[in-house]
Amino acid sequence: MELRTRISAALKQAMKDKDAARLSTLRLINAAIKDKDIDARAAGQDEGVGAAEVLGILGKMSKQRAESARTYEEGGRLDLAERELEEIKVIEEFLPKQLDEAASAKAVDAAIAEVGADSIRDMGKVMGVLKAKYTGQMDFGSVGPMVKDRLCG
Repeated sequence: MELRTRISAALKQAMKDKDAARLSTLRLINAAIKDKDIDARAAGQDEGVGAAEVLGILGKMSKQRAESARTYEEGGRLDLAERELEEIKVIEEFLPKQLDEAASAKAVDAAIAEVGADSIRDMGKVMGVLKAKYTGQMDFGSVGPMVKDRLCG
């Protein structure tokens, strides 16, 4: 089932279940997607954003909430941190399973081989291949240094 359809179905189910916290998070997800759709239409993409962009939106939302939860915990606001963590659980239902470190390393090696990268100047090409294939499945902030090490070493 397509991602947008799954999100809409979950939204309807949350309404039926009267699950206010889940409903709120799903509405935030829908709003973020619609926001990007509007931007895409303004840029000439009549169909809005694709599945890869939706995964990127969800990944960004999850990361933002993790940072907020950490900040709330440091500030002693465990109630707010707990709410952020609940939102992360809802968002991650729609994200593909994250690759572990070994699988990420294997994907990096495959991407380097695919583009024939042999220096740090090829890092952009390697990251482009990884983003095209693994959006939502890996944290590119931690993969970047891994690619850099492989290309410099």
